[in-house]
Amino acid sequence: MKLTSIGADISNNDVSCSSKLVRNVEEDISQLIEVGAFEAALTNVTGDDLVISAFVPDEKLEKVNAAIVDILRENAENLGDVGGISSSPQDAGEGVSYAEANIRQDRYPDAIIVAFDTYGGESFVGKVANSVIQAAQGMNNVTDTGGAITDGARHIPGVGYVSDKTDDPVVVATIEDIESIGIVAGAMMGAALGNKNVYLVKRGTPSHVIPGSVIMSISAYMNGNVMDLAVPLSKRMQILG
Repeated sequence: MKLTSIGADISNNDVSCSSKLVRNVEEDISQLIEVGAFEAALTNVTGDDLVISAFVPDEKLEKVNAAIVDILRENAENLGDVGGISSSPQDAGEGVSYAEANIRQDRYPDAIIVAFDTYGGESFVGKVANSVIQAAQGMNNVTDTGGAITDGARHIPGVGYVSDKTDDPVVVATIEDIESIGIVAGAMMGAALGNKNVYLVKRGTPSHVIPGSVIMSISAYMNGNVMDLAVPLSKRMQILG
């Protein structure tokens, strides 16, 4: 089984996602269960970017990925990132973001999803996303990570190709022990915020930052439920005394 996460800017503005857009996408999530997903949800809303995630059997990955993109396309206020998908790497444009990670077959699937939103395609966001992955790799009870940023066009199973101009990364980690969610998420968040001009926001917060900055959201996807970790993690970081 795998976790798959696909993010896209399909909003009609560059700052936020309307409540109507979020509601419409959530209403269509059940379509993913119909095509074979074990669980599926709208896990992250970050500025003007949405991320749909699903736990899916390996043999259903392509079909579920295609269905996720169909939901994004059908609800798009602006085709935006969906319009950058191509059947060939040569024609690929700025498109949807993608991450997948393996899940141990004998464990109930839990995951952490980190999503980024850039206002002006800030180039350093790839470095930030990769540092988040590096923070999670090798930690206890982390099964797998996904979403690394590399040069060149990227193939998304069941969807097609997107270019390396895609600028709002999604990073995921699959977790084997629910008590490790906070530990791993804290490390991933810390790695991101240690970079310049990166800001943590609550799920659904508009991108109200000075251009040249990047915002991030971090969600736990546990037992089929989505939890916004921004609030509890920020509270844990408060200095006592």
